[in-house]
Amino acid sequence: MPETKSPPLTDELYTYVLAHNPPLDPVQQALVASTRALFPDHAIKQVAEEQASLLAFLVRLTGARHIVEVGTFTGLSALAMARALPADGRLIALDISEEWTAHARTAWAEAGVADRIDLRIAPALDSLRALPAEPHIDLAFLDANKDGYIAYWEELVPRLRPGGLIAVDNVLFFGSVVDPAVTDGPGAAVREFNAHALADKRMESVMLTVADGLTLARRVG
Repeated sequence: MPETKSPPLTDELYTYVLAHNPPLDPVQQALVASTRALFPDHAIKQVAEEQASLLAFLVRLTGARHIVEVGTFTGLSALAMARALPADGRLIALDISEEWTAHARTAWAEAGVADRIDLRIAPALDSLRALPAEPHIDLAFLDANKDGYIAYWEELVPRLRPGGLIAVDNVLFFGSVVDPAVTDGPGAAVREFNAHALADKRMESVMLTVADGLTLARRVG
């Protein structure tokens, strides 16, 4: 068995990590707090604080102007990416919940980025299939229902420009991807997606142990 070089992520060490990342701005901090207060049973759906910083970094690193997000929840990830976009950049955010995304809209307006975000409330596959078919997406973030990951991937990959990037969240799904007793449900769906992404010759992928696992995949062909 390979040996991990990752130390146990204690609360103290995690606090240290956050202290050495760009801090969340006041609007982002308020959104994190309100999501935990209003939706305690669903707050786990919100991206980790370090992921918000990472997504903004990736937008700047890639020079992205056209972003698609599949799964928006209360809008922290979209807010982070929209803040990093240039003035002429646009982010299409896909979700099915008017309730959760109402809080996203409020935060985006407070942050002054609402004009950069096009929120579309509909089944994500329908919204993805309505996008132009030619390669035009610079960056995509996938963080929606896990049983739809493969279908979403297959709609996104042909629409990525060469060198375009997909970031996929929850690819470890709380460790269930290595549990042989997990044969159905989200954990099994994520395991199947991980194998699918790894085998896709159009993409170059790396899996990282960020939060609940994050795969970064670049369009190569």
